[in-house]
Amino acid sequence: MLMPSILSNDFMDDFFEVPRMTGFGHHYDRDFARMMTTDVKETENAYTVDMNLPGFAKEDIKAELKDGYLTIKAETNQNNDEKDDDGNYIRRERYTGSCSRSFYVGDAVTQDDIHAAYKDGVLTLSIPKKEAIPQKEETRYIAIEG
Repeated sequence: MLMPSILSNDFMDDFFEVPRMTGFGHHYDRDFARMMTTDVKETENAYTVDMNLPGFAKEDIKAELKDGYLTIKAETNQNNDEKDDDGNYIRRERYTGSCSRSFYVGDAVTQDDIHAAYKDGVLTLSIPKKEAIPQKEETRYIAIEG
């Protein structure tokens, strides 16, 4: 049985990592991916998704619905410049990172159906349960000669 290893750097670990961070090495990817930990709760009429995004401002987070997939993207650019009285740098650190995660919510769900709120580093999404509209199957008859 294939299972992700949580205690070692197994070669299969990369296979199971869904969220990705770009711009850093392998170990930063792994640590940053844990920041997008997600809880999905099902109720009678909806799904509630709680996604941990600590360190991001609300303006850093984008939610997009396209072709039945809900994609959450978070991107941040932080710059910590400290100068002495003469204008010389004492410390200068920069951090840039992004991550994303996608969920299939179905083609029947529209952008107006989804409600989102961000508070204390947790993005909460409410997605209603909607049944896919069955497509009528057209029967086409072939003319038989003779």
